[in-house]
Amino acid sequence: MSKYLLLLAGSLLFPLGLSFYPPLKFWRNFKALLATLSIITLIFGSWDVFAAWRGHWYFDSRGICGLKIINLPVEEWLFFMVIPFCCIFTWEALKFIKAKLK
Repeated sequence: MSKYLLLLAGSLLFPLGLSFYPPLKFWRNFKALLATLSIITLIFGSWDVFAAWRGHWYFDSRGICGLKIINLPVEEWLFFMVIPFCCIFTWEALKFIKAKLK
């Protein structure tokens, strides 16, 4: 497993596990979450494809698994889904905690 995939898995471990906590009801808006992650992936993925194509940055082959989609490592595509998921989950969890403290 690549270093990048390990980093993404580590980032996802806690939020994904807690997202099934029943009182939080995080998955009640699954369609909205999926739409949001799709839009983020489309916009920033396109930007990343263009930037890599222009040579603005590259991905070190020692840190990725080697599988590419539209000239970007699969880990980079997953980044655009995992990190926003973690951020959205954190936001929703903080709203839940704030409501419980009132």
